[in-house]
Amino acid sequence: MMLDTMETLCCLDGVSGGEDEVRDYILERVMPHADEIRTDPMGNLMVFKRGAKIPDRRIMLCAHMDEVGLIVTDITSEGYLRFAQAGGVNPQVLLGKRVHAGPQRVPGVIGCKAVHLTTPEQRKTLPDLKDMYIDVGASGREEAEKLASIGDLAAFDDTVVRYGDGFVKAKAIDDRVGCATMVELLESELPCDCWFVFTVQEEVGCRGAAVAAVNVEPDVALVLETTTAADLPGVEGADRVCMLGKGIVIPFMDRGTIYDRELYNTLRRLADENAIPWQTKTRIAGGTDGSSVQRSLGGVRVAALSVPVRNIHSPASVAKIAECEAQLKLVRLFLEEMAK
Repeated sequence: MMLDTMETLCCLDGVSGGEDEVRDYILERVMPHADEIRTDPMGNLMVFKRGAKIPDRRIMLCAHMDEVGLIVTDITSEGYLRFAQAGGVNPQVLLGKRVHAGPQRVPGVIGCKAVHLTTPEQRKTLPDLKDMYIDVGASGREEAEKLASIGDLAAFDDTVVRYGDGFVKAKAIDDRVGCATMVELLESELPCDCWFVFTVQEEVGCRGAAVAAVNVEPDVALVLETTTAADLPGVEGADRVCMLGKGIVIPFMDRGTIYDRELYNTLRRLADENAIPWQTKTRIAGGTDGSSVQRSLGGVRVAALSVPVRNIHSPASVAKIAECEAQLKLVRLFLEEMAK
């Protein structure tokens, strides 16, 4: 099942620049079904699968393997790990969170100065990142250095929970849902030939996609992503961007890309004709690998399909199961359209 694949992928660690674990799992799953497999020096995984027809355009589906996280920048004399962000992590979500650091997956907790040692003014604002640390239970620097090193990546705790009326909570739903969609497609019969590109380092500037697009040379690319849903108390109107339960998001524009109008209209039509609920974003925000793909080569026609996610870029990202499954259904319809 697609959801099982997504949950397995969410539990793997793949902070930007350290996507190996995710790539190895995907490679093991798709290898028996692929007609060609490539990797490049950056770590992008590119998989080609033949379908029932050869389309008149080279089609590429794209999803990123990396997730936001932390990177160790220093080890204090007391044995705490100082860190910086790897990707767009909101400091508000960090305090008290469980992480695991380095190749040994050393468990730790993010903390800061005890509240009784802060001034009334300091309590009115969030601590700076420089005042936070990861406590790995070491008694000093020498012991901590046996557990982790400067430059190690730290990922959020990997607990997955299904709850409520069809909700799922996990880290890294952005963008393991897109990866899961592509894995499921690769394990099935396709209506047309297609390249599937699992990219690296999207969260730090869409770097992998720029290289992968040059390698694949697509004419048309569909980016499978997630996007911020701010349908929360106190947020009204367009500021909500999109909402869980209102359908898959078909964006027309974000901060990095104006999506191809014909492809945008095609996706909307396919959703309408097949009774797939959809919405678009009511605020120009965020970005995807589409920005790098669109500007590569002599230009590539790009569209996107995004699953709305609350608390994105946090260990408590939340999505609707039905909208994860809708992404898979609409992508398959899109490939059928390309086969025509």
